[in-house]
Parts: sequence; structure tokens; C-alpha cells
Amino acid sequence: MPWNEHTLVSLQGIHKSYREGERNVAVLQDLEANFNQGEITAVIGRSGSGKTTLLNLISGMDLPDGGTIRIGPTELTAMDDRQRTLFRRHHIGFIFQFFNLIPTLNVLENVLFPLQLMARADAAGQQWAMQLLQRVGLADRATTFPDRLSGGERQRVAIARALVHRPRLLLADEPTGNLDQETASAVLNLMTQLVLEQRQTLIMVTHSTLFAQQAHHILTMERGRLHASIRQDAL
Repeated sequence: MPWNEHTLVSLQGIHKSYREGERNVAVLQDLEANFNQGEITAVIGRSGSGKTTLLNLISGMDLPDGGTIRIGPTELTAMDDRQRTLFRRHHIGFIFQFFNLIPTLNVLENVLFPLQLMARADAAGQQWAMQLLQRVGLADRATTFPDRLSGGERQRVAIARALVHRPRLLLADEPTGNLDQETASAVLNLMTQLVLEQRQTLIMVTHSTLFAQQAHHILTMERGRLHASIRQDAL
């Protein structure tokens, strides 16, 4: 699956194993996949099937044992740790199941944190952060600390934080897995709406086939490979 002008993420021949005691356990085996610019892909599969490992590799937080990962024309697997960190800081947003907000920072400071790392938390950056908080319905909670927020509110802050540096690629690891179904549905609808407005690419790991219906494509992770891409017409 070679990279082309419509492909944002390309994975070719990806292998990844982990050491467990005296043996190596293969998690990803000769995995091939393309993810197109401006589309939402849901990755579903059993626990332990390699879904989170896949996101960690695409983000550059981990490296495969073999194979090539490209984001646009950039070969992520050819970079060292610092280069991957800087690339991720500028081009990738990550939404976690358990929010990962910084408890000592208030809502606005949490959203601004990626811009601070890039020395872009100026007046324009703060204005954009407040616009995002307005979109996620939390502008009036800008000075509130995370421990005073509900789970759904924390995840909405996390979405704003992931989008604030305008990344080309957004990765979400079970972003609604820690929420009740009604709150999860509202958060997912908001996240997909914002991603589509910004023409960003979203790769979302989820255990919910219902929520996966929000995506353009559904891929199933099974035995270390991705299978059965389903084209959705809803979006």
C-alpha cells in the first residue's frame, strides 16, 4: 500500500513483539494499512489484539521491530527519539481514555499546554484555545481545575487540547470507554464534528461497534493484522 497524495498515514510490513518472561509475544504481524487525509477510521477488536500498540506506533511513541511508517511523505521510522517527539508535538493530537489532564493546571492551561511546548501560547493561541472551549461548551469553566469536572467534561477538555495546535492527525484510544453511553455519544458526536470541520484525519480505537458507525471506515484488528475495511456512507 504505497503512499499517494490522498494518503496521510501509511504502514508497510509492520511487525511488533514484546517480551513476556522467557518468550517473545508477537502483537502486530506484517501489518499493512493506509489512512486517507480528512477521513475517520475506527479500529475495533478484542482486548489485547494490538489496537493500542498500533496507535503508539503511529504516534511515534514506540517503534516497530520491522516495517515502515509514513505520515505524509515523512518516514517516522527513520527518525530518532527527539525527532519523533518534535514531529508528534507539531503534527499529531492524542485523546486518551482516562483524559490525562494535568491536575495542577486549570482547564484553559491544560488546553494551552501543547501550544506552550511549541512557544505559541501567545494572544492568538489563547484566543483559539478559548474558541475551542466555547465549541466544547466549557468556556465558562476555563479557570476550573480538572478535579471539579465530570468525566464527560474532562474528555471535552481533552478533545480541545488535542485540537489546539491544529494537528493533521488525531489519534484516540477508547475516547469514550470511561463514560456512560449517553455522555459517550455526546462526546463522540462533538469530536467527529470538530474533526470533520477542520478536515483532519482521525484514527479511533474503540470497543463499541455502535460508536464505530460514526466513521468512514471500520477496520478489525485480529491476530496482529487489520481486516475488512467497511466504507460508511453516513459521513
